[in-house]
This record gives sequence, C-alpha cells and structure tokens, in this order.
Amino acid sequence: MKYFATLFILFTLLLFSCNTTNKSVTNTSENKTQMVDAKKMIEAGFLEGVIVTSKKEGDCPITIQVEGKDGAYFLDPINITEEYKIDGEQVWFTFGGLRMMNRCEKANPISIIEIQKRN
Repeated sequence: MKYFATLFILFTLLLFSCNTTNKSVTNTSENKTQMVDAKKMIEAGFLEGVIVTSKKEGDCPITIQVEGKDGAYFLDPINITEEYKIDGEQVWFTFGGLRMMNRCEKANPISIIEIQKRN
C-alpha cells in the first residue's frame, strides 16, 4: 500500500513539473516573437514611446516619453487621437518635427505620422 502511495506522489510531482516546463517554453517563444517584432518596427523607422499625461499648470497635457542613448526625453504630439491619450500606454510611432513655439518647457512639438499600440 505504501508503495502505491509513494508511486502516486512521484507521478503527481512529475506531472506538475512537466507542465511548468511547457509554460517556460511558451514564454520564451513569445519573448522571441516580441523581439523580432520590435526589430522590424525599428528597421521601419518607428520609435518606442510611452504616453505620459499631466494635469500640472504650464505642463503639456500629453507627451510621449522616449528613451534615447543620452537618457529620456519628451515629445509633444499636437495631433494625437483620443484612443492614445492613456497614461502609460506603450506605443510605436513615427513623427515629423514642427517649427513652432513649444507649448511646454519639457517637450518639443511634433506631428504624429503613424502610431500604434505596442504588444
């Protein structure tokens, strides 16, 4: 009887450990897919950014934070649509610079050419 109980416990442990391995393989393949997608987007001229909202007086209400080689910087999109005005939203975007006065101190005004949500 003890033999069957020990065998059952070992079988159960083996079953659960195999299931965990399958999850890690799935996560690894998802990460590789995301890395390939990111590489394609960068090659196509897109930048990674994060939408930042602010209600401070004198601050831009919506900016896009971009991580550059010299640190983070902010861009002020003048034509961003409502669906992207979500704080913390991660986006891919292309833009054109504008020759106009800054609307706030921390960000340069830009015109969004193309934007999409990141996975």
